[in-house]
Amino acid sequence: MRTLVHLSDLHFGTVREEIIQPLVGLIERIQPDMIAISGDLTQRARQKEFRAAREFLDALPFPKIIVPGNHDIPLFNLFARFTKKLDRYRRFIIEDLEPFYSDHEIAVLGVNTARSATFKGGRVNAQQVARMQERLGALAGLTKIVVTHHPFDLPESYSDKALVGRARMAMQQLAGANVDLFLAGHLHVGLSEPTALRFQVSGHSALIIQAGTALSMRVRGEANSFNVVRIQRPNIAVSRLTWRPDLKIFISAHSDYFRHTDTGWVRGDKLDYAEPEE
Repeated sequence: MRTLVHLSDLHFGTVREEIIQPLVGLIERIQPDMIAISGDLTQRARQKEFRAAREFLDALPFPKIIVPGNHDIPLFNLFARFTKKLDRYRRFIIEDLEPFYSDHEIAVLGVNTARSATFKGGRVNAQQVARMQERLGALAGLTKIVVTHHPFDLPESYSDKALVGRARMAMQQLAGANVDLFLAGHLHVGLSEPTALRFQVSGHSALIIQAGTALSMRVRGEANSFNVVRIQRPNIAVSRLTWRPDLKIFISAHSDYFRHTDTGWVRGDKLDYAEPEE
């Protein structure tokens, strides 16, 4: 079994300081095999915000896959936005914009969807999708995970405008690589759904897992939250932990269960998922 902590939209510069230590302490108790952070580590891509984000990351001594978000590109300095767009991110967070992690159970690939030409939306291009296919398609027997800031898929109730640019092309191509999970953020909303609700792609269904904002005051109708994803193939459990300011702790607020079938991932039942004996 593999345990992933999925954080997103930290937005250092607008964080609730009182949440940081409880979050770090809880992650230490969870002891994840890895942490996926799906972008927007800062609010305005300022040096002091990146330094604060770096300090937070250093407090979590676990393997990490981190990708930038649109807020990690300078907003008001147009020269820096278009000529040095992710220089500070690379300096303080990670140089690699397509980080990769694998072991004998999972393979996790990060992809940059942030673009200078758009202030909010994101995009992938054909070259990025080709590299994802090449890197993940050759792997067999692993649960394959893609981490981006902007979502490749959302439930049917969301408009296509909220999707990352060229999402339909990407989903078609990545189905051939048998990608299992797409982890993203951006909307500050937590959810997990099979991709077949929106896309019918060669009988293949992956899972879209969205994380809310873990630390920021910029909540959008939901409490601060993060996800814990437990993979025990052919089953996956996704738990959303939300911040309770009255108790000053994160508590488990919602869980979804999925199982893998001949046509991909579908909703399952808690009974399908049994943690291994100690």
